[in-house]
Amino acid sequence: MIRSITASAIFASMALFAGAAFADGRPPTAEETTAVTAALTKAGFSKWGKVEFEDGKWEVDDAIGADGKKYDVDLSATDMSVIKQKIDND
Repeated sequence: MIRSITASAIFASMALFAGAAFADGRPPTAEETTAVTAALTKAGFSKWGKVEFEDGKWEVDDAIGADGKKYDVDLSATDMSVIKQKIDND
């Protein structure tokens, strides 16, 4: 009985740890990359750096806008619309 409880506790803690690690800052799948690329191109960006899903949205680093400036861009997870666009001064 104690072994069963211990094994269950270990399994539950491993599942929680793995889920938290995967959910935070994960890269896009191939299908998601296609959708992000289409959304950024439609919004006028020509190239960009790192893309990751974090905090319920897509975060894009170093996106070059039509004005030639570098931006950090957030895209909606539901419709890929630009929800935030901030000049990257780094």
